[in-house]
Amino acid sequence: MDDNYLRQSALAKEALDGRRAGARGEAGIALDERLFPVVVNLRGSPRDKVFMAAAEKALAAPPPTVPNSVQQARNSSILWLGPDEWWVVALPETGDSERRLADELRTGLAKSKAAVTEVGESRTCIQVSGPRARDLLAKGCALDLHANVFGGAGHCAQTNLAKATVVIHQTADDETLGPAFDVYVPRSFASYLFRWLEDAAREYGVVVHGA
Repeated sequence: MDDNYLRQSALAKEALDGRRAGARGEAGIALDERLFPVVVNLRGSPRDKVFMAAAEKALAAPPPTVPNSVQQARNSSILWLGPDEWWVVALPETGDSERRLADELRTGLAKSKAAVTEVGESRTCIQVSGPRARDLLAKGCALDLHANVFGGAGHCAQTNLAKATVVIHQTADDETLGPAFDVYVPRSFASYLFRWLEDAAREYGVVVHGA
């Protein structure tokens, strides 16, 4: 039975459904939430050929070995978080999408040295997009997110944003609409970070609108 009805967004009290704009208009920043992201933590050694081959077969793409890079896979993205750590992230198709993905990985990696952990329930994903998205994130983050440094779409990093520990995944870099970032933050910091972002974005114009 799908128990998705029991789940509640960490940003429920921000009432985003009633605040979403029909269009972004001239606002330099758009903020929104990516509901109930699928996030599976994968650990293993990239020097272990058995692990890497099994992971590639299970994901239909190899885990990236270049720091802060992202590999697109079948219906998911594989984010490099460390020399032996990745996140597999995706949009949920059903209430048990994360469990099914984790089970598939555990089955595929059963004969290799690996660890698979479901972590999506502990995270909230805040979407930050628009022409001034980099300027906004720079207010609370020490990373240089300029495309010439961060690498543009398809890159990620673990860092602090406004004193909250986050994972930033750049998902797009449109010349007209500006860049788009998925910011994964612990649920307990979600409301605080969303309000901080909204307040810090006021000088650019800010709306609640999907990327």
